[in-house]
Amino acid sequence: MNDDRQIRKELTIMLELDKETFEPEVLQASETVFVDFYSDGCEPCKALMPVVEALSEKYSNKMKFTKINTMKARRLAIAQKVLGLPVMAIYKNGEKVTELVKDDCTEANIEKMILDNA
Repeated sequence: MNDDRQIRKELTIMLELDKETFEPEVLQASETVFVDFYSDGCEPCKALMPVVEALSEKYSNKMKFTKINTMKARRLAIAQKVLGLPVMAIYKNGEKVTELVKDDCTEANIEKMILDNA
């Protein structure tokens, strides 16, 4: 039973996207969507992941939180104009409305971006 609760908790933190699920989950979404663009080799991305997951728990009632590994979806990342990492973006009605890139991806800036777009 503990395993089921742990799995459910992990599923509610952030939805892991791929090149097939990005369009329906982000571009066709009716709600506001936060997207964390990351890669396995990005050390700043790894350092930010616990921060972003904590914010996703805190603000899960404000918007949908997702993440996508750009190493597995390079063309999609390029199409979304993600050229450096990390990138935290917010989409509304299928359009990217704001983003933070590289050194601007601090906990304070990410939280402010979430609150400004909630």
